[in-house]
Amino acid sequence: MLKISKDQVVYSMSPTNKPVLKVDPGSSVEFETCDAFGGQITSPTDKFDTLDWNRINPATGPLYINGAEPGDILSVKIEKIEIAKQGAVVTGKDMGVLGHLLKENSIKIIPIENETALFSENIHLPINKMIGVIGVAPEKEAISCGVPDLHGGNMDCKEIKEGVTLLLPVNVPGGLLALGDLHAVMADGEIGVSGLEVSGKVTVTVDIIKGKKLPLPMIFSENHIMTLASHEDLDQAVDMAVINMVSYLTHEEDLKTDEATMLISLGADVRICQVVDPKKTVRVELPKQYTGK
Repeated sequence: MLKISKDQVVYSMSPTNKPVLKVDPGSSVEFETCDAFGGQITSPTDKFDTLDWNRINPATGPLYINGAEPGDILSVKIEKIEIAKQGAVVTGKDMGVLGHLLKENSIKIIPIENETALFSENIHLPINKMIGVIGVAPEKEAISCGVPDLHGGNMDCKEIKEGVTLLLPVNVPGGLLALGDLHAVMADGEIGVSGLEVSGKVTVTVDIIKGKKLPLPMIFSENHIMTLASHEDLDQAVDMAVINMVSYLTHEEDLKTDEATMLISLGADVRICQVVDPKKTVRVELPKQYTGK
């Protein structure tokens, strides 16, 4: 198994990042990841004012895929996600949706046992292992790993999990794939500013799709097709994700625009991935049973 260790990280996705590993299409690679805090939080008594904010949201990589050229699509199948036995969740003043109501920052360390996050003696949450940050290099300007955009990045979509295939645009030779910011548990919205942040390992299989145009990023799961979009304005993000699904249906399923709109209105769910990053992320989920896939 090819591996990239967690000491090989980037804090922005950039066309100038040097690849740490080169592989052929069809290869499987294990990414060892830091948590979103770069390992700086290990106790509920740790202080926010001591954090090095330049070390937040590290992504392991980047990985260069031989033969990937601008205009191609990078296919990333999430084969396996392994997580640590405890994680940290934070919230506080000026953080997240309710930051204006909170007077101080707080940290909760949550143990993970038997596929369950032990939030308290009475509240046990089933784990939902997912990848918060995953993306490729943008075409020109570097983008912080804390920001989602057309290249992927910090989408914080809880459906980027084991068994799905994420499709991303190739903007530069090799694609330069990087990922990190694993969550053991996170609900849609991530309203408090964090999920249950954990370190871990992710195994992916990468491939290249040539000669095809799709409204990226997209997720293909066992039962759903999903379009994703990010924008500073939540309404705009919703519009973009819906328009992307319409584009997919009209080009790939040969539906007329009005038919695609009707199908989405009747059969697809519009969901908020996160509302706490510099750009908010929305996904549209359409069951595959309504398509030819």
